[in-house]
Amino acid sequence: MHVNKLRILTAAVAAIGALMMVPAHAGKTLDAIKARGQVVCGVNTGLAGFSAADSSGKWTGLDADVCRAVAAATLGDAEKVKYVPLSAQARFTALQSGEIDLLSRNTTFTLTRDASLGLHDTVVTYYDGQGFMVPVKSKIKSAKQLKGQTVCVQSGTTTEKNLNDYAKANALNIKTVVFEKVEAATGAYFAGRCIAYTTDASGLASVRNKEAKDPKEHLILPELISKEPLGPMVRRGDDEWFAIVKWVIYGLLEAEEYGVTQANVDAMKASSTDPVVQRILGTTEDTGKLLGLDKDWMARALKATGNYGEIFERNVGPKSALGLPRGVNNLWNHGGLMYAYPIR
Repeated sequence: MHVNKLRILTAAVAAIGALMMVPAHAGKTLDAIKARGQVVCGVNTGLAGFSAADSSGKWTGLDADVCRAVAAATLGDAEKVKYVPLSAQARFTALQSGEIDLLSRNTTFTLTRDASLGLHDTVVTYYDGQGFMVPVKSKIKSAKQLKGQTVCVQSGTTTEKNLNDYAKANALNIKTVVFEKVEAATGAYFAGRCIAYTTDASGLASVRNKEAKDPKEHLILPELISKEPLGPMVRRGDDEWFAIVKWVIYGLLEAEEYGVTQANVDAMKASSTDPVVQRILGTTEDTGKLLGLDKDWMARALKATGNYGEIFERNVGPKSALGLPRGVNNLWNHGGLMYAYPIR
């Protein structure tokens, strides 16, 4: 090849490479968040382990911690979150209308929701499945024994649709008793209006722990009748914000994989020679500039909430009040489904 042509080609390749590494513009959602000084996060009205406020108004839970991690990454302070409690019916409208920046509310990713609501699925933060809870005294041991029985369910959810599909597929002739608010559905179940209550298995554990007079009197049946990949959603039309939320979650997962914890962030930032850890914590490459953030974005998030495993254990894991096994929510290299895209 002629020397001049080679130089031109080399220059062109370098220019393309430079374009690929252009720092991202922050995007209109992040601009609004910075001007406001808060991330407005849509959460459940009260689902212990995922998002629930205590008597002093402090929000805790796995979904709430995602909001806190995003706030730490973007605003430098995990407490700069305005939590907006939303019913199942109101959650999508709140996001579509711009009332909230982020919906982190035990919401299942489905084709219809992804393709028709003007919203983006981000990353699955909890793999779940729908189950049933019954009183132990009912002697019911399997969902197949619910033939002709009454089941309480919340309307406007995948839960209601899955129940109808399951009943039809198994010729169970289940009599659904539908309620708009989850509190009404669970209240009816505990009052004996239905023989069973159905929702995601994690939700059943939360309700049993929080609302039952004696949790031991209620059995969660072994069958899961659906796939419920739960995670945060954002509005379409702002790719920069979509990327930020995704990569904060991937960062929480990859940090667990590489042993970065809430307690050792500073020590690892100062001393780790692992190239992946250095990228996560911003000591070598500045990945933040590609997201419209600074180089310490992920270090701040981890210092605020810990890595994904810590978030799981604290809120829903075996040692928490919910006592849920890690199971499929383990990392991919520990037999689970949690697999982070690489921060590089």
